[in-house]
Amino acid sequence: MKKTILLFLLISLFSFSQNVKLKIGDILFQSMNCGPLCEAINEVTEGYQGKDFSHLGMVYIKNDSIFVIEAAGAAVKITPYETFKTYTNEEMFVGRLKRKYQKYIPEAITFSLQQVGVPYDDEYLYDNGKYYCSELIYDAFLHAYKKPLFDLFPMTFKSPESNDFFEVWADYYKKLKMEIPEGQLGCNPGGISTSNKLKIVGTIE
Repeated sequence: MKKTILLFLLISLFSFSQNVKLKIGDILFQSMNCGPLCEAINEVTEGYQGKDFSHLGMVYIKNDSIFVIEAAGAAVKITPYETFKTYTNEEMFVGRLKRKYQKYIPEAITFSLQQVGVPYDDEYLYDNGKYYCSELIYDAFLHAYKKPLFDLFPMTFKSPESNDFFEVWADYYKKLKMEIPEGQLGCNPGGISTSNKLKIVGTIE
């Protein structure tokens, strides 16, 4: 009996990991390879089942080709899915809005496409005319749903172990000649991945 249960769990896990057919509006969560900054983000944010996510993007399908709308690099952009996958060496988690919210996806996609070319929000301040990755998704569904679909939380740039600012963030904001926005409202990939408005439907390696 125990062997049967174990086999069932293994089969279920394999199915969960491998058989994900991406749909427009799916949100892809990944642990991006971006060095110390991403490591600092991972230290203070927790995603689905305790996973570390430092980046996300929304699936956009056009003429049977899969793209990801993301805020990364210099600006909001449309990235081929195969390129998006190369940002990480780990599996990506696929989030899908629950059925009652899926009707808002087309408007969220339209909004996101209209933001292509908007500068990347390197200050990580909400509502400053620029976008970082999760901020774009937050605003896209805020626009479509007409009220917040996801949540904003006070941001922290401090190590949970020492309660001091991470050195990488202190240096980062010093170069920007601005104060660290500790406690300002914002969002992050981990927080969105745990939202009760969506379900993690699988992973992709």
